[in-house]
Amino acid sequence: MKLKKIAHLALCCALVFLAGCSGNKNAEEEAVVTEAPTETPTPEPTADPTASPEPEPTVSPEPAEVLPEGMVRSYLTGEPVAEEIGRRRPAAVMINNIEACLPHWGISHAGVFYEAPVEGGISRIMAIFEDYDQVERIGSVRSCRNYFIFYASGFEAVYVHYGQSAYAVPYLDLPEVNNLSGLSGYGDQIFYRTSDRNPPHNAYISGQGIREGISICGYSDSYSEDYDGYYQFASAGEPELLEEGRTANTVVPGGFTYNDPVFTYNPETGLYYRSQFGEAHIDEETGEQLAVKNILIQNSRWDYYDSNGYLNIDPDSGGSGVYITNGKAIDVTWKKYEPWGQTYYYDSQGSEITLNEGKTWVFIVLDSYAQDTQIS
Repeated sequence: MKLKKIAHLALCCALVFLAGCSGNKNAEEEAVVTEAPTETPTPEPTADPTASPEPEPTVSPEPAEVLPEGMVRSYLTGEPVAEEIGRRRPAAVMINNIEACLPHWGISHAGVFYEAPVEGGISRIMAIFEDYDQVERIGSVRSCRNYFIFYASGFEAVYVHYGQSAYAVPYLDLPEVNNLSGLSGYGDQIFYRTSDRNPPHNAYISGQGIREGISICGYSDSYSEDYDGYYQFASAGEPELLEEGRTANTVVPGGFTYNDPVFTYNPETGLYYRSQFGEAHIDEETGEQLAVKNILIQNSRWDYYDSNGYLNIDPDSGGSGVYITNGKAIDVTWKKYEPWGQTYYYDSQGSEITLNEGKTWVFIVLDSYAQDTQIS
């Protein structure tokens, strides 16, 4: 189905003048009708004035969760983190994902990952970090595609990239977007290149570079006052088990035929371990395989921008998907109520899903390939 690109851009530009307006998700209340009684009611017995009144039943409130002093729940993972980390804006870094750039560096520090196709059948990863202070090397960093801007905006993340497609430029220029680009005049103060990869696959950023970029650009490093998180998380003591879900020990998202990503569940750790290009997906900094607790598959409408294969993936209109955790999977639907806001995921009963504490990987699957997703 053809997307109306001009209308989508006009919507985002109009938001410049409508900043702060958020969509409401109001549910209609069902009216309750009480019929008049047809029989004469039995009179209530007269209370004995000498009897002692029965005590009112006491309902104990549920105890509030107590975290160690100085700790808060992470908006990215739901896990306890230091307040100075968990209540500052994260950084969403565009990660190159072709064989020539591998292995990746530093991306295991991210709490949320988005993977989406770009032109030529390859994919690109956006890794969202909140705890990046001590990370000396993240990348390699590559260029922006316009739909990633909207995925990052729901987390109120500073968007980090090295260049951009022509179709992304109008969005990057909007005041709603705080971004750091390697092609800007301050690029060398924030990004750097290494000699162990060939250009353009050797551009990296560090935690210090992210902080320097935020300072140079004058961006706020705090969430907005009304921001209260992106996902709903279950507590560690009462995890989401998806008991009615289907078996999900192996997950292969549809349409990613270049790098062939596969997630394999390990019941001993409760995590999904990622492979691509037929090998374990390793972070060279740690030497360990990437693993996550939750997987979200988000089937999305799309179109081609031009004959060069640039994709116009719709981040707004909603669609079907799958939620996977703890070896189980359920079908979900996803929806966005405002372009710059978060994406909501609902189960078959219309209730917003609850993620388990830990890292989450979001696959943006073109709806043409939704039937090719394999979960077993």
